[in-house]
Amino acid sequence: MKNHRNLRCFLPALLAFAALCLIPSVARAIPSYARQTGLLCSACHTEFPILTPLGREFKLTGYTMSSNQSDLPPIAFMLQPSFTHTNANQPGGAAPHFGPNSNFAFTQASAFYGGRLFGPYAERLFGSSAAGVLNKIGVFGQMTFDGVARRLSWDNMEIRYADTGTLFGQPVNFGFYANNNPGFQDLWNSTSAFGFPFSGSGLAPTPAAGTLIEGALAQQVVGLGGYMRIAQSIYIDIAGYHTLDTRFQEAMGVNPGGETQIPGVAPYWRVAYTKSKENQSFEIGLYGLIASTYPGRVNLAGEDHITDLGLDAQYQVALGKHDVTGLFSVIREWEKWSASQKLGNTSNSSDGLWSWKVAVDYLYDKTYGGAIGYFLVDGDHDPLLYPNTPSGSPASDGITLQLNWLPWNKSGGPSFWPKSNVKFSVQYVIYNRFDGTSRHASDNNTLYLESWIAF
Repeated sequence: MKNHRNLRCFLPALLAFAALCLIPSVARAIPSYARQTGLLCSACHTEFPILTPLGREFKLTGYTMSSNQSDLPPIAFMLQPSFTHTNANQPGGAAPHFGPNSNFAFTQASAFYGGRLFGPYAERLFGSSAAGVLNKIGVFGQMTFDGVARRLSWDNMEIRYADTGTLFGQPVNFGFYANNNPGFQDLWNSTSAFGFPFSGSGLAPTPAAGTLIEGALAQQVVGLGGYMRIAQSIYIDIAGYHTLDTRFQEAMGVNPGGETQIPGVAPYWRVAYTKSKENQSFEIGLYGLIASTYPGRVNLAGEDHITDLGLDAQYQVALGKHDVTGLFSVIREWEKWSASQKLGNTSNSSDGLWSWKVAVDYLYDKTYGGAIGYFLVDGDHDPLLYPNTPSGSPASDGITLQLNWLPWNKSGGPSFWPKSNVKFSVQYVIYNRFDGTSRHASDNNTLYLESWIAF
């Protein structure tokens, strides 16, 4: 009898660990969160996936806030049909199985598991005592079919435990997490994992250069970390990331060929100051990543050393029917090519890279919106590092314009599957420079039409 009681106590912990290992995860706003809380999507988002103060609180507390009114399982789905047109045709086709221009695509289809680890069922399955612990564990999970690459894979994944306490007499929110994308855990849309533009075409040319922290490691790594928010104003986050085994990546639908490998642990850190007052909120912060890497997973010539340092800020205000969000980020990357130069991958022994982004997003009456953003990437000339550019320069900059219509954002969607949402978008990307030159840069200008359907 004693053994049975011990097994009953151990089983929830065992299942939680299994969920950490097996549940894939998520990239975007998902209706299962709205069903869990009983709130409309517009309570936690302006134009999704931009978070409101309540949405940031929901993420901070581990996706576990609940009204306990829904018995629906914590699952959701997303479809993204799209159309892409570029100013100039792309010789040989925009991608395998696609024409040189004016392509329709089923950009992606996703299935989500998100919210409390065991949804509304923890108490029924394990009793009230165990549920008190398990309901502090939340997940954010997505499995995606990429209609351009024609591949099924896991997407961003996170599981976290969140709780509250006090420190030096001040209230503290704290938690621990595991995820597969540095910065995915962040609360603001000014950082890389959730920055503007929130979606884009997979069938259009994009600049050759990008910093390591801006998604280059997504789905290739696993990270463990912890965070705290002190007195509702100081946010601190520390984590470490390591590249996953090639066999595991392949099993999850990721092609590890040619990727940058972190053989040890790369520290990630984040500090931010945030302030909310009435209908306004403000944040300013720093974040960074330090990685010793094998280029292309080749370990024959030593290691490269890459350091990213980012500065970001976000301002958000709600004025009646008007929601405005301003976003800013700048990232400086220092690259020491101790291994890459020996392997003939770079001309220089070291390089530097800058990435700037600024955007303003506006939503009227939770339904009609628009956004404008400026982006720039620039750095040292390196012909071997950027072999397909005219002069070995990474310089690209331009403007992104977008119009949005969210017809269900206030109503909550159809009654048979409540809290569903849809966003119709028209996006136009204008390039001033592309890969180091302004000549023919406008050939890469892109018109992108998208339906973002979440249910």
